[in-house]
Amino acid sequence: MGNQAGPTIGVFALQGDVREHLRMLDSLGARAIGVRRPAEFEQCHGLVIPGGESTTMFKLARTFDLFEPIRQQIKEGLPVFGTCAGMIMLADRVEDGTPDQETLGGLDITVRRNAFGRQVDSFEGDLDFAGLDETVHAIFIRAPWVESTGPGVEALARIDHGPAAGRIVAVRQGSLMATSFHPEVGGDDRIHRMFVDLVTATYTDTD
Repeated sequence: MGNQAGPTIGVFALQGDVREHLRMLDSLGARAIGVRRPAEFEQCHGLVIPGGESTTMFKLARTFDLFEPIRQQIKEGLPVFGTCAGMIMLADRVEDGTPDQETLGGLDITVRRNAFGRQVDSFEGDLDFAGLDETVHAIFIRAPWVESTGPGVEALARIDHGPAAGRIVAVRQGSLMATSFHPEVGGDDRIHRMFVDLVTATYTDTD
């Protein structure tokens, strides 16, 4: 894939909140495309897996022949950013998953599905986020949290108050990033900018 004005970043578009991610990536100079077929995925220098319903996502990914190609590219170092359900999709281990739950894996973490409760328990809060000078206003919707991490995983943000204080809600491991919350909601593009920079550095090095 040759260089262009910006990297091509796909957003998994079979299920979940796709449009907000596409808009934010476009605003940061990336060529953002919805990914529904393997041919679209093959164009991508990076991938965003949005919030949605993780069990539906993996089933649709299998139905549309995207599951194995994405999993293989993750193993080969493709940068991927997962938000909310996307974090679950990238986790190697899931607590409170369905009996047939599958994940793409890649992040050496254990996540707990719907850890903060059901939709009625959705909430917002400000978080300190590694690498950013000012706090991030985070929106949690039936969100997971990270129960545990392997030695290669950096915790980027934690809840700092309330009964969930200390819980990890953002991580990075190599070319993979994930947040429990929805950074695409609202006008703060700093976390997406971090991912675009990661993708740009990766595809510049390899092209």
